[in-house]
Amino acid sequence: MFSKILIANRGEIAVRVIKTCRRMGIKTVVVYSEADADSLGVEMADETVFIGPAPASESYLVQDKIIAACLQTGAQAVHPGFGFLSENASFAQRCADEGIVFIGPNPGAIRAMGDKIESKKFAEAAGVSCVPGHIGEIDDTAHAIRISEEIGYPVMIKASAGGGGKGIRVAHSRQDVEEGFPAVRSEAKSSFGDDRIFIEKFITSPRHIEIQVLGDKHGNVVHLFERECSIQRRNQKVIEEAPSPLLDEATRAAMGAQAVALAKAVNYDSAGTVEFVAGQDKSFYFLEMNTRLQVEHPVTELITGLDLVEQMIRSAFGEAMAFGQKDLKINGWAIESRIYAEDPYRKFLPSIGRLVRYDPPVEGEHSLGEGGGYVVRNDAGVREGDEISMFYDPMISKLCSWAPTRLAAVDGMGRALEDFHIEGLGHNIPFLAAVMDQERFRSGKLSTSYIVDEFPDGFAGTTPTALQSDILTAAGVAMHRMMTKRAGGSDRRDWVVFVGHDSRRVDVDEAGGVLSLYLEGDDRTLTLEGVDWRPGKALFRARLNGAAFTVSVAAAAEGFVIRHRAAKAKVLVLSPNSADLHGKLPEKKAADTSKMIISPMPGLVVSMDVEVGQTVREGEVVCVIEAMKMQNIIRAEREGVVKVVSAKGGDSVAADEVLVEFG
Repeated sequence: MFSKILIANRGEIAVRVIKTCRRMGIKTVVVYSEADADSLGVEMADETVFIGPAPASESYLVQDKIIAACLQTGAQAVHPGFGFLSENASFAQRCADEGIVFIGPNPGAIRAMGDKIESKKFAEAAGVSCVPGHIGEIDDTAHAIRISEEIGYPVMIKASAGGGGKGIRVAHSRQDVEEGFPAVRSEAKSSFGDDRIFIEKFITSPRHIEIQVLGDKHGNVVHLFERECSIQRRNQKVIEEAPSPLLDEATRAAMGAQAVALAKAVNYDSAGTVEFVAGQDKSFYFLEMNTRLQVEHPVTELITGLDLVEQMIRSAFGEAMAFGQKDLKINGWAIESRIYAEDPYRKFLPSIGRLVRYDPPVEGEHSLGEGGGYVVRNDAGVREGDEISMFYDPMISKLCSWAPTRLAAVDGMGRALEDFHIEGLGHNIPFLAAVMDQERFRSGKLSTSYIVDEFPDGFAGTTPTALQSDILTAAGVAMHRMMTKRAGGSDRRDWVVFVGHDSRRVDVDEAGGVLSLYLEGDDRTLTLEGVDWRPGKALFRARLNGAAFTVSVAAAAEGFVIRHRAAKAKVLVLSPNSADLHGKLPEKKAADTSKMIISPMPGLVVSMDVEVGQTVREGEVVCVIEAMKMQNIIRAEREGVVKVVSAKGGDSVAADEVLVEFG
């Protein structure tokens, strides 16, 4: 086996590869940019090599620097992770020419399948069912419009070298193509160094289902069943699961056989993924093949018991697979939630900053009470105090749950999300928790339009359910009593508890560390026990009527702000007299920002498209801001005449910075 492997990547995948290498007794080398000098991967690796400035185009994408690092350290093989050079056939060939083993498929397979235009030609020739579209390069925007109108709207504009949700736009009209085609081409050039674009029909209400394949250098190929990745936002996967709630055994076998046949046709000899778009009727069409390890590979590992990184390494070394298709079976259900540095309350825009607090749930086995148990896995490349940079993908970690059944895995994920605490930047944990609680998700009725369907106006949290109101009430009372006792206050029993604007009268009794809360209006009692909290602590854990829960808490000017999953409210615990006075206080009015365009995120102004004195109509483009490798178009929400322009192309701006003011 290899004695030393270089990891040509960063973040959580670098850490992930290191963990497997350690278990296999293999030394590791990690390359790093200026932005990653203090990263967890650099800390964990046996050796490190600095490769340049933060932009990937000057570091992680520079083949000469990666090859030089291999030669300098004596690394026998290089694992590319995902993204960057992982699907670059010329890099795989360079490695072979230098006597370095590329831990991935052979260059020929990458060329045949890694290029999305060529892969569709190859798949059609091999008799694989493909989505209708234009297979060939597109000259310019006018050409893109002609093709789109020939295919018929809606169409999907995709970068040929794309991946990870980057370089993709859905166009429903000529205007969408006019705006989307240049944007996709620009994103493709900056992210992948390749601006070739293709266009295909967008299937309405589709599901995204992919088959994991694994091959060796002895002609053996198996599939490791499917993953469903239909919960997407801006074509970026958000929640994945294995297996798929759509498929039956016959459809699973058919998709698996097609994926294996395609892999064998190109002599595939590593881990790879054949992606399909599936109709609700279980029809399916080949989309593309990703000739690398997928971000969502942990869910496949959890249901099969295999380590895909280990299998890639063994295949690259020349070992034959130690198992066949008949040896593989699905065990239980796994779900992955991608924890992103983005603000769901601001249309999911990137949120750059430092992880002031990073406290993930404990990995391993957990109990769901009478509902059984679940297992938590968290793949991360960060620690508390690390910074999420604007130069790379905004993923913080990949949180996974496994359980014997899908509903138990969903419930386990909900509990794990409750136990995940992050401060210092925006994150999507409340949104992910909201999805876990939705009946549609729990029923498995998914599609790639799920987020648009269920959150058409964006995400603003959820209204507390009756159970959540009980949880917020109990937590608020318990914390208030604890702080009152510490301050030497009276141990009164009757309180009025405000959860948001709703109030309820509560009589409290305590015995043996158990709080009994009698809700006068409802004529029922809540029992709170096992409290784990102290003043200043951000998570409050306890059991309400026997069921465990976790809420995040923060002190407010009076009372607390408490969040349980996606429901957040200000909670006040007041004496009856104070409650009467509180109801007479006037509400503070929010500042009027209707005549301003405010930057919704920190980033770089790519272009400022208006000037002072210009009349701007509702919906017109005001500017374009780039962050996390994505270009975000900022539009006017109302008609007006520009009075002040506060930024120009090339400027760095902060979240909430005023960009334009109207007269």
